[in-house]
Amino acid sequence: MSTQIHPQVDTSTARVTLGVAAAAVVSIALNTGVALAATALSPNGTSMGLQLVAYAPLTIIGVLAGTLGWALVRRRAANARATLRKLVPAVVVLSFIPDVLLLVTGVADGVNFAGLVVMHVVVAAVTVTAVSRVLPLVGYRRTV
Repeated sequence: MSTQIHPQVDTSTARVTLGVAAAAVVSIALNTGVALAATALSPNGTSMGLQLVAYAPLTIIGVLAGTLGWALVRRRAANARATLRKLVPAVVVLSFIPDVLLLVTGVADGVNFAGLVVMHVVVAAVTVTAVSRVLPLVGYRRTV
């Protein structure tokens, strides 16, 4: 249930920067757990992209790209909430394409592939959660 409101939303540069930095740190921490779990599940399998040096920069890029996309949709879409409700899942699914290619070409095994896919979902979930707080969709507030 939503109620229409017109709040004064603090979207200061410092607040947004802190929120995005927090999303990056939390995403990297959670992705480290995913990488460790995937490696433990298949110790002799492939581990393409499951090293910190590989996924940390890509995680940061994902958080920044997600934040930029959110901000652009928030600013330009007539109904940002409806647009993001469709766009976010579509972009997450499209982000699986490189992982699918690694699986199909034999560079990654099933566990490696699953770990990479989970990492994409983690980054999206953390980024949407953080950005929805620092760049809220103005005009509606969740009441329940």
